[in-house]
Amino acid sequence: MHPREVLLGAQGQTGFLPVCDHYSGVEARMRKSLQLQAEMTEEFGACVFDVTLDCEDGAPVGGEAEHAALVVALASLASEKARVAVRVHPVDHPAFEQDIATIAGKAGKKLCHVMLPKVESPQDVERACSALDAAGAGQLPLHALIESPAAVHRAFDIAAHPRVQSLSFGLMDFVSAHGGAIPAAGMSLEGQFTHPLVVRAKLEISSACHANGKVPAHGVVTEYKNKTSLLAAAQRAALELGFTRMWSIHPDQIRPILEAFAPSPHEIEIATKIIAAAARADWAPISFEGKLEDRASYRYYWQVLERAHRTGRKLPIEAQGWLSAPRH
Repeated sequence: MHPREVLLGAQGQTGFLPVCDHYSGVEARMRKSLQLQAEMTEEFGACVFDVTLDCEDGAPVGGEAEHAALVVALASLASEKARVAVRVHPVDHPAFEQDIATIAGKAGKKLCHVMLPKVESPQDVERACSALDAAGAGQLPLHALIESPAAVHRAFDIAAHPRVQSLSFGLMDFVSAHGGAIPAAGMSLEGQFTHPLVVRAKLEISSACHANGKVPAHGVVTEYKNKTSLLAAAQRAALELGFTRMWSIHPDQIRPILEAFAPSPHEIEIATKIIAAAARADWAPISFEGKLEDRASYRYYWQVLERAHRTGRKLPIEAQGWLSAPRH
């Protein structure tokens, strides 16, 4: 059996998402983002980041319908290898129903998911599901953006919804929702990793996702010109807070995010050796370099290889064969 079938089961995440989700909402930037995705897919041999076309912040006030039509046109031009998503308006916005009907109704087959902002409860998710179903796009997963204290409180319930594939954290809205109780520094590169209320929110979202087999996505770092600091922030999101995906808001952020979330060459080598030995033993316990390894550790090392594949890392020949197999 394929390692994925043997090892993941109920403890695997629902879907294998690229570790980077890149947002753009202005036409020129949306076109450049899609072109960059195609170029990097060719470079890495896999689609290493999603492009999310943004209606919530990208559409001019009063021009929501025209912006939705533009998103349809751009998504319709995407290749089969592309991963294109859309962030629609919140469910209580006047343009929400129109966004879903236009974009999901006309380009749903080209989209990989729909990002739903300002989700407060599972009821918001249900409303979005109903709209997608009515548009004939019931197959599309939903990603929910958690942006308020009340939404953080309900994160486990939201993550448990079967149509939700991922939760993201909306840092700036979360901070402003506290009415000044969290200082502006809580939105900064350093403050968002040190202020207790912000860190607590991130941990709740990450924990809710892991408890329900969903993908936790870390939100934005606005200081996009400092690549070294961005890399350090992405590493903290991955290694300290348990996020397996992160937003990009500038093309220069994509490669540092890929680097931060990728396993090292040594980790990839060890994971390949252990999974190969486990497969030869028909997944029974083995001794590897003086340590006991069994099904629990095999699962971890297989996930290392999955993450290496999603970040375009160079894989040993044996691992290439496993990761090129279709995902079920």
